[in-house]
Amino acid sequence: MTVRVQIPFHLQTLAHCNKEIELAVEDAVSVASIVRALEARYPMLSGTVLDHYTGQRQPKIRFFACGEDVSLLPLETELPPDIANGNEPLMIVGAISGG
Repeated sequence: MTVRVQIPFHLQTLAHCNKEIELAVEDAVSVASIVRALEARYPMLSGTVLDHYTGQRQPKIRFFACGEDVSLLPLETELPPDIANGNEPLMIVGAISGG
């Protein structure tokens, strides 16, 4: 299955790629399977989205699928069909914080 994913500018810079990427996902389409495919294609992104040790989302990263924030769902939760069939991209967003 080919899915679309949009990544934030700082990850685009690190991977030397465009904002939107098409990835082949072999497993059920979930945040975890998409991030695994992203890291396989762009090894320099390994650990930037999901923590190496815990496998959990990095604190300042959010995931949006079909306009909904899916960041707090388990990473293996299947995403909507529009993500799985490539109609909509999974958006990986770097949160902004500060004072």
